[in-house]
Amino acid sequence: MASALRMAVSMLVLMTVLLGLAYPLAITGIAQLVFPHQANGSLVKQGGTVVGSRLLGQYFSKPEYFHPRPSAAHADSGGPGYDPLNSGGTNLAPSSQKLVDSVTAAVHANQADNPDTPVPGDLVTASASGLDPDISPAAAEFQVPRVAKARGIPEEAVRKAVKECTKGRTFGLLGEPRVNVLKLNMLLDSSTEK
Repeated sequence: MASALRMAVSMLVLMTVLLGLAYPLAITGIAQLVFPHQANGSLVKQGGTVVGSRLLGQYFSKPEYFHPRPSAAHADSGGPGYDPLNSGGTNLAPSSQKLVDSVTAAVHANQADNPDTPVPGDLVTASASGLDPDISPAAAEFQVPRVAKARGIPEEAVRKAVKECTKGRTFGLLGEPRVNVLKLNMLLDSSTEK
């Protein structure tokens, strides 16, 4: 009995050291060597200052910026959401009146900017994480008139920026085409500063 207990405790200590310390440290070291940018959060810098991450959505509310998908990540605190420490969706059922009300409000808010065009679904529904950094090309196209008007530039110039920031399906078949909102807004900022 004592030898079985000693063996169990020894295995617990050994596995804790191997799988709880050695393995995570080895994987972290390999990631830092092979993929340092990705291992450190795919941070986006502008003038030496971190302005966001390529992988996390953030809030843009000004009319001259493309807006991301709505976020439920800690939006219940009264803010706009997009809290990376509290990511998550609403988990509301399609039959939920709260979901219907929030989608209806988002549709009306978006139609104020572009009344003659149907609102793409990803502009009125939050992603599962609440931190989706991308929107669909249709959602970007929907916002082109507002952004162009607010920046005082031709819509074609904004469409060109959208096209430049549109990424196709991964390996040509996985996922959907998408536009990174942070990258697009930064590109427009840099082109209008010139």
